[in-house]
Amino acid sequence: MRDDIRTIKELYAAAEGGGLDVAKFVSCFSEDAYVRDVPSEMEFRGGDIAMVAAGMAQGFPDIHRELFSIHQMEDVIVVELAIRGTHTGTLTTLAGTVPPTGGTIDVPCCDVFRMKDGKVASFHCYNAASILERQLGLAGGSTAAR
Repeated sequence: MRDDIRTIKELYAAAEGGGLDVAKFVSCFSEDAYVRDVPSEMEFRGGDIAMVAAGMAQGFPDIHRELFSIHQMEDVIVVELAIRGTHTGTLTTLAGTVPPTGGTIDVPCCDVFRMKDGKVASFHCYNAASILERQLGLAGGSTAAR
């Protein structure tokens, strides 16, 4: 079970803006895994899982996820965190692309992972997309914050 938490910490480390490692990020997932961004209702499978880390790093090259707490109950891991960064790159959203605003984000988030055989089988991200939009000065629309 401790190895599952280590896998989750490696997944987050691989998605950091300063050391983005998309291949490492993807390697934490099982072959049939999926990621669901709950606020945007977007789901990523297979090779598209790479977009979860790469997309946010494109919009926020200095992206950092501060992990506040990690809890494990059998095959489920819950992480409370904040997604932080500066919007200096192009951000792709459901409403279209957003050019850099220079704004900073500090978005509360809760991620729920289901593990299987040491890999992530599912990853549900409950992020406060409305807070991200407000912090960037975006009016309405739906922004996927992954």
